[in-house]
Amino acid sequence: MSLTIELIPDPDEGGFTACVPDIPAYGEGETEDEAIADLKEALKAFIEVAGLDEALSRVRPRALVQELDLDLAEIARG
Repeated sequence: MSLTIELIPDPDEGGFTACVPDIPAYGEGETEDEAIADLKEALKAFIEVAGLDEALSRVRPRALVQELDLDLAEIARG
């Protein structure tokens, strides 16, 4: 099973937060790899408490995500 994770950079403090949408587990680290490793530990802890079935029931089908370079001000002007 593949999971989609979000990696959120912290522009003020540095480092990253990693999460899986819809599962209340978060990882933090100075690098993306550290944040992902910490997220894996948080997911393990969630599964130990809530159970694997609960974790699986929260995982949504993989969505197509595309990153675009858009100018919102230009879009607003029409």
